[in-house]
Amino acid sequence: MPIVVTLDVMLARRKMRSRELAERVGITEANLSLLKSGKVRGVRFDTLARICEALQCQPGDLLAWEPGPEPPEDPNG
Repeated sequence: MPIVVTLDVMLARRKMRSRELAERVGITEANLSLLKSGKVRGVRFDTLARICEALQCQPGDLLAWEPGPEPPEDPNG
């Protein structure tokens, strides 16, 4: 997926552990871990806002777009 989550970088910059962020944001450590690894399909804006508030950062500090290979063309479409 071309969207890369850089939450671990911001946690390191803020010298904050995942457990502390999860508590501040009100989500489980397991869900935070899934978000950090990029294994989620989406994130709610209110959750993203709480993460940004806790880390004092912008959404763009946590997410990056990295272009990948072009998807194959559908021969039927």
